[in-house]
Amino acid sequence: MADAPPAYSDAQKGGPYPPAQGGYPPQQAGYPPPQGGYGQPQGGYGAPQGGYPPQHGAYPPPGQQSTTNTVVVTQPAMTIVQTFRESPVRTICPHCRADIVTATQYESGTFSWIICVILCLVGCSLGCCLIPFCVNGCQDVIHTCPNCRQTISRYSRM
Repeated sequence: MADAPPAYSDAQKGGPYPPAQGGYPPQQAGYPPPQGGYGQPQGGYGAPQGGYPPQHGAYPPPGQQSTTNTVVVTQPAMTIVQTFRESPVRTICPHCRADIVTATQYESGTFSWIICVILCLVGCSLGCCLIPFCVNGCQDVIHTCPNCRQTISRYSRM
């Protein structure tokens, strides 16, 4: 059987570091050392230094006035602008306060009548001038609440 090499400590090797010590250093008598000039610890705070009167809580003592300033900061109201166009929009109904997706309906508006008059002037007066009243792209869009059936917005083409 081969012999294991002898174990050397750091001190025997002559390395640059002192031998490692495990754990905490031993406790010394009177540890931690007393602090000079402070005396025995007291419960609570001592008398204030510098001539300030002692605090008695949130209210001043009777016979004295309070000089508390109150600062009121108001936040501006956040307004979300939604654009109601041809497609349904997710919003909160101003009437019933429900979170909804609007129902859309088409209705003839000013743009439909202007296109009708232009088609009549061009020469389409035998019924072709009524086409704008059948095409949704020429009509106004009305957004309503599916819960309370109230009108929320109207998108006018003009």
